[in-house]
Amino acid sequence: MEIRAAEEGDLAGLLALHDQLAPYLVVTEVGLRDRLTTPPAPGQGTFTAVDGDHVVGTATTGLIAGSDPLDGQLRVLVRPEYRGQGIGTRLVDAAHDVLRAAGATTARVFAEPSAGEWAGRWGYRQTRQVHYAGIDPRKAPDLPELPSGVDLIPLNEADPHQLYAADVIAQRTKPGDAKIVARPYGEWLWAIWESPVMVLDLSVAALYAGEIAAFTLGNGDHTKVWSQMTATMPEFRGRGLAKLVKAAALHRAAAAGVQNCYTANYDGNAPMLAVNEWLGYYRVATHSVMVCPL
Repeated sequence: MEIRAAEEGDLAGLLALHDQLAPYLVVTEVGLRDRLTTPPAPGQGTFTAVDGDHVVGTATTGLIAGSDPLDGQLRVLVRPEYRGQGIGTRLVDAAHDVLRAAGATTARVFAEPSAGEWAGRWGYRQTRQVHYAGIDPRKAPDLPELPSGVDLIPLNEADPHQLYAADVIAQRTKPGDAKIVARPYGEWLWAIWESPVMVLDLSVAALYAGEIAAFTLGNGDHTKVWSQMTATMPEFRGRGLAKLVKAAALHRAAAAGVQNCYTANYDGNAPMLAVNEWLGYYRVATHSVMVCPL
């Protein structure tokens, strides 16, 4: 058994692993290839566990953008038949090393509830739960009525400076355990606007008087999409704009041929959980959100 940094030659095996164990986390070929072939950002690591030519486990790490103090996150997957052999332990240790080297003070992981006791060996403690949900966008309901003065546009037609400003507000006010401050515009531009992972053409903003009042941002490709952020600016909340932009994004995804869309919400985020229920999302998994000091 070998555990090492993942390479481009591991691409097919890693994709198959994710599709078998957690298809709702949306790992795409374009996104994974970019991760494996681009020099890693601080705190970014990708490891693979191989048995001969077979990928049997993986760990990925990254820093939580804009967090202060600096927080890290990781994901660990091991095929069931290979568990109990220390593979997960070695992957977690490797992931922690990468995050510590980048200056992260804590690490968080979204884990199956059955892994809670195991994760406790490193000092992980549960803070909340996160619920994953999916939908075939072709089954999305009709668009709600467009409020007076509101226009809908795909995000690839938005002004990136306006989207950045809206995202700064969204990140500061979203539910979560990390304290988020603004990250520099150049960093955001590279990570969001210019990223090959984002599907800006399938993401939507609601404009009022030319300003972004709400938006939903997705990543993935034109076969499956992960809805990673939906936000309404504080002064526009309570008007149904989150429901509107998410419904419009699902309609755009369906028109593009996407058959699976996924999202996740913390258990305390009642407004967005209600929006997703109205849209027709069905729950596919619930994980424990666990945090440990580094």
